[in-house]
Amino acid sequence: MEIILNGIVSGIVLAFLIGPVFFTIIQTSIERGFVSGVFVALGVSFSDALYIFVSYLGLVQFMQAENFRHYLAYGGGIVLLLFGLYYLLVKSKKLAHYDPRKIEARSWIRLAAKGFIINGLSPMVLFFWIATVGVATTQLGYNTNQEAFIFFTTIVCTVFTTDVIKAKLADKLRLLMTPSVIRVMNIVLGIVLVIFAGRLILFPDNIPH
Repeated sequence: MEIILNGIVSGIVLAFLIGPVFFTIIQTSIERGFVSGVFVALGVSFSDALYIFVSYLGLVQFMQAENFRHYLAYGGGIVLLLFGLYYLLVKSKKLAHYDPRKIEARSWIRLAAKGFIINGLSPMVLFFWIATVGVATTQLGYNTNQEAFIFFTTIVCTVFTTDVIKAKLADKLRLLMTPSVIRVMNIVLGIVLVIFAGRLILFPDNIPH
């Protein structure tokens, strides 16, 4: 029970960190509806699970190497920048003629990939999981595979649950949204992605050790 409780607390802390993923889930849910937001959240959870698996396998030393950290920051920053520019320069213009009744359908695979990529390209997420694996195996003493599995599964499930709640709340606002507000939401998402990309590219040394 203690392992589950610690996992829930850690998941809640991670869930309320405001970053690109938060705005992506909100924007997708408002524009495309609750189910689409859930698929994005599912992609985020798969990304988290992959990072946990890699960190737990003992690749922490490799990932904390200075050169790797810089390459990760630059690569992730460039891709996030491209996403941001797309929402600012392309998507926002398309939404000038937005009609919720004629919105283009998108497969669940593309939606999940969107969440997976945006979450996975943020080095902050990777190093959060490296730190969490370190705390779990040292300070909390979860040294067996079973204990670690329960702890990290609880975290991922907690984060996914809170992301679903965010998607549901955003979907409730959908009926109140005008085309201009939807367009502004996409512009805001684009700005957020560009800011995070700029921080990664310009200040790669600020990624936590």
